[in-house]
Amino acid sequence: PVSSRQAFPLPSLPRKQPTVLVVCGPAQNGAIGLVCARHLRIFDYEPTIFYPKRSPDPLYRDFTTQCEKMDIPFLSYLPTEVQLINDAYNAVVDAVLGAEAEAGEGREPCAAILATLKLLRIPIVSLDVPSGWDAEAGGSGGISPDVLVSLAAPKECARRFLGRQHFVAGRFLPYDVQKKFELNPPEYPGTECVVAL
Repeated sequence: PVSSRQAFPLPSLPRKQPTVLVVCGPAQNGAIGLVCARHLRIFDYEPTIFYPKRSPDPLYRDFTTQCEKMDIPFLSYLPTEVQLINDAYNAVVDAVLGAEAEAGEGREPCAAILATLKLLRIPIVSLDVPSGWDAEAGGSGGISPDVLVSLAAPKECARRFLGRQHFVAGRFLPYDVQKKFELNPPEYPGTECVVAL
């Protein structure tokens, strides 16, 4: 979903090989995080993945294998000392929960992960719905990302997003779906798959 450098226009990524921690949850948003890490590697970023509760779904296992074959490292634990994360990475991609999340954010390991993410000083890029937010009502008690990358179309909660940048990623919605839900996707310039709102 994050397929170009335009998706990270943050001044805090000055390094020649920017390091990005991709934190993946057990459901669909975690799988999207794995795909994101793969794209980041292709575009010369240095992703590291934390994926503590791996899904048994064969597709998700395939995404994990693809990341491993691209030599993307996986962390065995997330440091609770946030300074270690702040020092080691330029940004964090939040793919913990997402639009499909219900009350799961209170269950481990998600609650501990969110508690750590809330304390970081480095920029957080949330995929689709910031972790801890309700897809409709928005966030209270969730994380406060600097960047939101909405997939296909912004969810209702994006109205409450107060971060620096909001992007929409994906030119893959069929026209009948766009019409059914009265979506008005943005114009993507040229061959871009990500556009700033």
